[in-house]
Amino acid sequence: MSMVTERETAQTATQFLRQRLKGAIHLAYLAGRNLGISVLFIGVGLLRADVQTGTTNSDGAQATANIDWSELIASMDKMHMAMGAIEQSGNSDVDFVRLMLPHHQAAIDMAKTQLLYGKDPQMRRLAQEIITDQQLEIELMQRWLKQRESTQPKENQTPAADTGKESPK
Repeated sequence: MSMVTERETAQTATQFLRQRLKGAIHLAYLAGRNLGISVLFIGVGLLRADVQTGTTNSDGAQATANIDWSELIASMDKMHMAMGAIEQSGNSDVDFVRLMLPHHQAAIDMAKTQLLYGKDPQMRRLAQEIITDQQLEIELMQRWLKQRESTQPKENQTPAADTGKESPK
């Protein structure tokens, strides 16, 4: 018959509390992340509402400003939604690439808006360079992810048994 000592009871209680605290911290992190995303969307919504209530002067300059601003904000909204939908993989390289893909696509979308509405030749040239460079980087990241996925064992496949033989060198 074993007796539970005070020390064992304290250790068990400590382990229990650590697990509970770990769970509470994780929940607080998720709640904070969701709150941050919500605040971001509310802020963007207020910016969009401000743009939509702008007045138009006689030459229509404000109307054009509203259109290009709305398109820029829409590009950012789309990016934030895509980035927010990405689940953490536990691999910082994979997470970085998955988050950078919508970020680069937003840069391309915003650069296209600049080409449609921008007047400054230097900014138009920069926008074209952004489109070219970011598209190449998107393709590189997509190839990297695809290559990585093809080299990873499938979740429901068991790895080949180790026969104990070394491969010839």
